[in-house]
Amino acid sequence: MRILFTGGGSGGHFFPILAVVRELKEVAEREQILDLELFYMGPDDYGRDMLREEGVMVIRVMSGKMRRYVSMRNIMDVFKTGAGIVTAFWNTFLIMPDVVFSKGGYGALPAVIVSAIFRIPLIIHESDAVPGKVNMFSRSIATRIAIAFPGAAAFFPKEKTALVGVPIRARILGGLRETARENFDLFSDVPVLGIIGASQGATAINDTTLGILKELTDAYEVIHQTGQKNYEEVRGEAKVTLEFTHKERYHPFGFFDETQMRDFYTASDLIVSRAGASSIFEIAAHGKPTILIPLAGAAQDHQRKNAYEYAGEGGAVIVEEGNLTPHILYAEIKKLMDDPAKRKRMGESAKNFARTDSAQIIAKEILKLGVH
Repeated sequence: MRILFTGGGSGGHFFPILAVVRELKEVAEREQILDLELFYMGPDDYGRDMLREEGVMVIRVMSGKMRRYVSMRNIMDVFKTGAGIVTAFWNTFLIMPDVVFSKGGYGALPAVIVSAIFRIPLIIHESDAVPGKVNMFSRSIATRIAIAFPGAAAFFPKEKTALVGVPIRARILGGLRETARENFDLFSDVPVLGIIGASQGATAINDTTLGILKELTDAYEVIHQTGQKNYEEVRGEAKVTLEFTHKERYHPFGFFDETQMRDFYTASDLIVSRAGASSIFEIAAHGKPTILIPLAGAAQDHQRKNAYEYAGEGGAVIVEEGNLTPHILYAEIKKLMDDPAKRKRMGESAKNFARTDSAQIIAKEILKLGVH
């Protein structure tokens, strides 16, 4: 059986694919499907080494972005997408997969179009409360549609749509609190604040954090994922700010590997995060109270809509990026840190929202379609 995965090049697209790949291999082994071959087709290099480690053959195709503003690059990207479709057609003909799984994003478009040409069963997954353009395009040709937020159901045909959550890597779940604290050198008795700006960091969150870093480290241990490209700058500014105070309580990281990600969630008493779907579902799986700061200007305003749908379930409070100042963020953090009972209620609401079986559900559906 041959399975072709496709999607955009961000962590929000890549990590759910990785979770499904791993689950697919486990399910196939349990059900004694011995001829499983896995392929990935996309335009970016994000995560390719991790896919190869899982035995996935990576095929590069070009694809252009569909921007919402006037740009000469839109014209160039039409040609890039056309070239990508030709490349995808040839490679798909050589592979001839039994099923295509699309995570959406501009990088998925060539493989999705070619799956329709060859009449290959297509499963799409939409992580956000409001679907992206490629998944909206794909809905009429998809055989099965998986969604993460209930609100997304309004955009897809009811008869082939299922609410499953976001596939989460099993390796970032679980974890022991004491082990996590030791791994991050957390040796004080103060609460732990986790700050994360998605896989590539968030400058607005970094800058706001630096503006209140002294106050934060006076009261809390702070684990801060800055984004790799921002790490040196943030660390340098933090070093100056904390020169005469609790610098041992600040723990910056450019990027978390899977063990560090698991320990980050496990050790944190409160998390400040962007509102990407993968981040929300990972936080929910760990049952952590959260302050969400949606990315202003995200496509289809999806982060804001993700945040409000999740906050409506009680697991988070929201600070709009337009209102984000050091004073406001510190006030929200302090309010929650000073109210353990509310944090506990939020954590319970988060757990009720979480879905940790999403990857398994999707893997089983892929295999079911593949044998027909």
